[in-house]
Amino acid sequence: MVALPDRQLMSAAEYLTWEPTQEERYEYWDGEVVAISGGTRNHNRITFNFFKLLDDRLNLPYEIYILAVKLRVEPGRKYFYPDVVVTCDDRDNDPQLVQFPCLIVEVLSPSTEALDRGTKFAKYRQFSTLQEYVLVQVEQPGVEMFRRNQQGLWVLSEYGLGDALRLESVDVEIAIGDLYRQVQFS
Repeated sequence: MVALPDRQLMSAAEYLTWEPTQEERYEYWDGEVVAISGGTRNHNRITFNFFKLLDDRLNLPYEIYILAVKLRVEPGRKYFYPDVVVTCDDRDNDPQLVQFPCLIVEVLSPSTEALDRGTKFAKYRQFSTLQEYVLVQVEQPGVEMFRRNQQGLWVLSEYGLGDALRLESVDVEIAIGDLYRQVQFS
């Protein structure tokens, strides 16, 4: 197997054809293909817990995807892999991509936190269908949820270990403690 550099250049069309054939995941940033690094055990556990808690409570038309389905952020320019993404839009029928998310969850790690809070959130806010964006801490219990209000402004709510997170976009309430089930903090 030939090792690829962490970053390489290609067109969006080339990326969309090439990337599904790869063993690793790659995001696409304006012509640059960027390898997604593996996460920690805590990152994986939190992502799985969030997915499972949603999956246990939601039925069609909601579709929940974890880690392996790309989000088309800007056609031909940006394709990201959120940790968890939910759609309930009939227009989302591409087998490789979600294009109309209502909820996006990013589990933060030290190497991606600035990107998830900054550039990615700025791009995600451009989705007219997105109602909530959730950031989950990995190194200590804590969740931040940004919800789009009636005026189109994003409002921050913060949650601790004893709190419950109310996701209006999918009409589900999740105990923060359940997100951290089997997570070991140092």
